[in-house]
Amino acid sequence: MSDLAPTAMVAIVPAAGIGSRMQADRPKQYLTIHGKTVLEHTVEKLLSHPLITRVIVAISEGDPYYPTLALSQRQDVITVAGGKERADSVLSGLNYVCEHQLSTWVMVHDAARPCVSLTDIDQLIEQSLHHGCGAILAAPVRDTMKRANAQQSIEHTVEREALWHALTPQMFKTEQLTHALTSALSEGVAITDEASALEWLGESPALVKGSADNIKITQPEDLALAEFYLTRNKG
Repeated sequence: MSDLAPTAMVAIVPAAGIGSRMQADRPKQYLTIHGKTVLEHTVEKLLSHPLITRVIVAISEGDPYYPTLALSQRQDVITVAGGKERADSVLSGLNYVCEHQLSTWVMVHDAARPCVSLTDIDQLIEQSLHHGCGAILAAPVRDTMKRANAQQSIEHTVEREALWHALTPQMFKTEQLTHALTSALSEGVAITDEASALEWLGESPALVKGSADNIKITQPEDLALAEFYLTRNKG
């Protein structure tokens, strides 16, 4: 780890989504694996990293599930009000970090990515500090990519050589990310991840190759795959 590494960092986990594609009776972050919710697995993994001392979870108003978790009683886990969109939830967490001057750098991590590795987080921190602007975990596209037309037929093949799947965590300077998200939202810009807000400002965050195990639970079959990875990586 770089000598420039902060002694303590904050991770923000937007968890206000409803995850309708899971076809479940509750948001995907509250589905269980090995007796714990996906959100608990995710937050506990982040807090197991020596540099991450606090996690801020953005939840929806009136969330009936979060208060029932042991997680809600932890002193190192803070809740803030989530928003309609991901960017709103992240900004809510950032405002808390700024108000309490918790950390000059922040990570943002998807609630439904419980399989992220500590080694990848190490690499993300190292590369973010070296790059200056920040960085994201990402995976090179391995499959042949097709662009479809309106009839869902192939329009053409897309060159995959320079394409990457954006993963999380994504790590940026607290003030810069706050400014980027605030500015983009005020201009009505569609922000799909934190890096896209920095890109809108003209920045070019670094890509840090992460493990393919770092899946996002989105479809019903993803839950079984995440369970496999979590079981394999125990200990």
